[in-house]
Amino acid sequence: MALINNLIGNFGRYQLYLCLIVFTSKFGVAFHQMAILYLAPPVSYTCPNNKTCCDNPVYDKSVFKRTIVMEWNLICEKAWLKDFTQTLFQFGVLSGSLLFGIASDRFGRRPTLLLAVLLEVFLGVISSFLPDYWSFTIARMFLGLSVGGIMVIGFVLIVEYVGGAYKDAISALFHIPFTLGHILLALFGFLIRDYVHFQLGISLANIVLIIYICLLPESPRWLMATGKVLRAIKQMEHVAKINNLPTEDIECQMQLYLIECLRSGQRKGTVLDLFRNPSLRRNILIMCFLWFVCSYSFYGMAHYISHMTGNVHLNIVACGTVCLCACLIAIPLIKVSKRKILVCIPNVMSSICFLFIIVIPDGIGSVIMGCLGIWCSFLVFIVIYLYCSEMFPTVVRSSALGIASMMARLGAMVAPFAAALRPFGSWCSPLAFGILPLVAALLCLVLPETKDCDLMMTIQDGQAQRRNTETSTEEIR
Repeated sequence: MALINNLIGNFGRYQLYLCLIVFTSKFGVAFHQMAILYLAPPVSYTCPNNKTCCDNPVYDKSVFKRTIVMEWNLICEKAWLKDFTQTLFQFGVLSGSLLFGIASDRFGRRPTLLLAVLLEVFLGVISSFLPDYWSFTIARMFLGLSVGGIMVIGFVLIVEYVGGAYKDAISALFHIPFTLGHILLALFGFLIRDYVHFQLGISLANIVLIIYICLLPESPRWLMATGKVLRAIKQMEHVAKINNLPTEDIECQMQLYLIECLRSGQRKGTVLDLFRNPSLRRNILIMCFLWFVCSYSFYGMAHYISHMTGNVHLNIVACGTVCLCACLIAIPLIKVSKRKILVCIPNVMSSICFLFIIVIPDGIGSVIMGCLGIWCSFLVFIVIYLYCSEMFPTVVRSSALGIASMMARLGAMVAPFAAALRPFGSWCSPLAFGILPLVAALLCLVLPETKDCDLMMTIQDGQAQRRNTETSTEEIR
């Protein structure tokens, strides 16, 4: 609904302030998402009589003083447990994306984001002191739950405040703190070589987020969509005042809008509406597949490339830098190109890059092609965040983003298994990562274009958009 941004401004001092405080949370998301690289890095060890497995191995501590592998001897028959830690963390992110997304549509953006942030700080610190593998792993799973909530709700909150042409740029800038956190993690890992102190350090860095209790606002779009008109008007007047815009007409304009909503019989939405409505059902199913493929390709190829070199610090910095470049390049691309183009073409390009690895020998060439593929996959990630938020009405927007993000986590969970196909043939993993992006590009052609369209508020708006799209298609024919 363009009316709200007409009254509070598309991007003023208040939106800048909101972006700064929400962007801060993305550093912690990056820290915990990529922490496994320093919690369980590759480590060499020796056993008595040159055995390959033993109960009391002597670990090489020249690089890392203590890791979870050293602490709980996660080698030989227990080696799978270090990967299982990250699998359960991603399962937590998957569950958090869905649960917090649905809760955000039901209870509001502010309370659910506050809960997610407080859980992240508390569980991050607690997990640093847990004495055994299973308590540490379970705590990280619930930590992932909070991380999933922060990822989804923070983006939705910003999109619902920023309007006009600024929305495109902000949706790309939203990912820059994650990439900077990704790069900054290498500094933490370089300076802190003990996993307990490392986990504590990246968790204490997030304590600043507790200030959200005082600063975080509620979304006026959500307030209006759920019938909390007086609170919405009060918040809009506050935002307009900070942005040096007139406040006299806000109450009258919103009351008129409310009357129009009552006349047209608009109602609240639930997550089930995403599957009851034919067009929304088609869109959410395709969007889920797009998110799955994007995450599967990005994390899987990053995992695959990490086994081509042994320097974990350089790996993290290189991967983070590639993603940072994708964010910066995405800003002008999103402003001038259609959403579907920016999803289809990079998917095809990433597929070509991954498949090309099959025919070139291991070395700098394969690393370059892999990085180009990762760059394309992350570019798609940036675009589909915005695309998904524009495609669904306010009353189910967080739920839709949560479900799609849940599928992305599922892709991240499956990706290491595809990357582990290398022993069966050097062509197996690149082929596994190269096929699905092509399918995703083809399915994207079915989706509606959302560039320069106003954000929908209700399910009825979504149905009207579908009718308009069908009418336009018939006229073209």
